[in-house]
Amino acid sequence: MTWIETIIISIVEGLTEFLPVSSTGHMIITQNLLGIPQGDPFVHAFTFIIQFGAILSVVCLYWRHFFQFDGTPAPAGSSLFQRLKHKYQFYWLLFVGVLPAVVIGLLAKKSGLLDWLLDSVEVVAIMLIVGGVFMLFCDKLFNKGSDANAVTEKKAFKIGLFQCISVIPGVSRSMATIVGGMTQGLTRKKAAEFSFFLAVPTMAGATLLDLLDLMKEETSWATSHNITMLVLGCVVSFVVALLAMKWFVGFLTKYGFKVFGYYRIIVGSIIIVLLLSGHSLVMVD
Repeated sequence: MTWIETIIISIVEGLTEFLPVSSTGHMIITQNLLGIPQGDPFVHAFTFIIQFGAILSVVCLYWRHFFQFDGTPAPAGSSLFQRLKHKYQFYWLLFVGVLPAVVIGLLAKKSGLLDWLLDSVEVVAIMLIVGGVFMLFCDKLFNKGSDANAVTEKKAFKIGLFQCISVIPGVSRSMATIVGGMTQGLTRKKAAEFSFFLAVPTMAGATLLDLLDLMKEETSWATSHNITMLVLGCVVSFVVALLAMKWFVGFLTKYGFKVFGYYRIIVGSIIIVLLLSGHSLVMVD
């Protein structure tokens, strides 16, 4: 991968990671358009590892949630576990929410299904359209949230189940978790913010696993150039994701999903038309 290719893919990652348009799907499309070889272990790992920059952007923007703990006393008679859970409630909810994704993600990865899906532009196009059509109506279906509703253990787990759908490229982890939150009575803003929070352990785990897998392979990929590309990718995705996330919360709260639904349908339809007309979506040098 060249410097320009790395910067372009990282910008795409930062822009789309927290938008309901599928960051993985857009990176697959971008890689194909740039003519980057698919199936290469480093390219696969790069797609996940640069998400580390987006993870840091969440922690940076919402640092109060991550570094301030509940100082109120736990109910009288609470066990040690209950006291710890009370103090670290924020982290406990993230743990509960990420459990389903850990199980499903590991199964998909070990079966080879995840690698196959990551190479399929067709799957991305179809899921972009399916998700787009759904988003045209989801505001009316689930827009009954209340500011009084808070995330509980049960709600966190159910949102985590929705997140599992995003193992399919083109679905969008952001869309799945936000809609999951809205089905639990959360407002669009609260659902979006919990989606951001849940992204941290989910993406951190995926990044770590891919980094470990990459290190288990032959180490010929670990050139100074590739390592520099990984660092550059993380920095670019951090800056872009930080800006995109701040904009998205305000836009979603005010306008909802419909605009993103139309965008997904248009992009997915263009890809299918190109594929059916014989285009491989790979640019020839």
